[in-house]
Amino acid sequence: MLQSSTIKFLKDLKKNNNKPWFDKNRKVYEEAKADFANFIQTVIDKHSKNDPTIKDQVAKNCLFRINRDVRFSKDKSPYKSNMGASINRGGKKSLLAGYYFHLEPGQCFAGGGIWMPMPDDLKKVRQEIDYNFGDFKKILATRKFKSVYGDLSQHAEYKLSRVPKGYEADNPAAEYLKLKSFVAMVSIKDTELTSKDLVKKTVTAFEALQPLIEFINETMN
Repeated sequence: MLQSSTIKFLKDLKKNNNKPWFDKNRKVYEEAKADFANFIQTVIDKHSKNDPTIKDQVAKNCLFRINRDVRFSKDKSPYKSNMGASINRGGKKSLLAGYYFHLEPGQCFAGGGIWMPMPDDLKKVRQEIDYNFGDFKKILATRKFKSVYGDLSQHAEYKLSRVPKGYEADNPAAEYLKLKSFVAMVSIKDTELTSKDLVKKTVTAFEALQPLIEFINETMN
């Protein structure tokens, strides 16, 4: 579970996204960051029993910076109003598929996969789905995966309007071959963030995702 003070900090930051306020509340931020790191470490410790590829990951190395890169953005707000953690066997900068937790009041979710892979890696994943669509479908059809995620995200930003070059429009895997990102996410209510069941829910979500992570990463070895 997370502390209510951590959730309050993020809500307050969203309303006061400026350096003077942040500097004044830096101690509160450090406490919120430590709280989030403790939660993520607990998740890593528990889920690594299912997925030993992440057992050497340390929470503090999985967390993203709260400072925004505003160089090319119209929004010059200096800070993110969320905290995020990417957990996979290569660390948060790895190009491999992995797990993700997004902490943002009103928009919190757990899940993962692989987001916008490089062209060569994307080609490998699509090829593997095409060659082994039966196995891929079985992963998405498991009771665990369907009960948690339903399906991979079909959001427009993750998907082409047509099947990529080299594949026929009537390919049985067409809807998945169109994807540019292979991610699944489950929303988490604000009321669940401070519940003692948050770790369990997150680990359950990661367990449901693990076969997909392994399928994708096998193609990139």
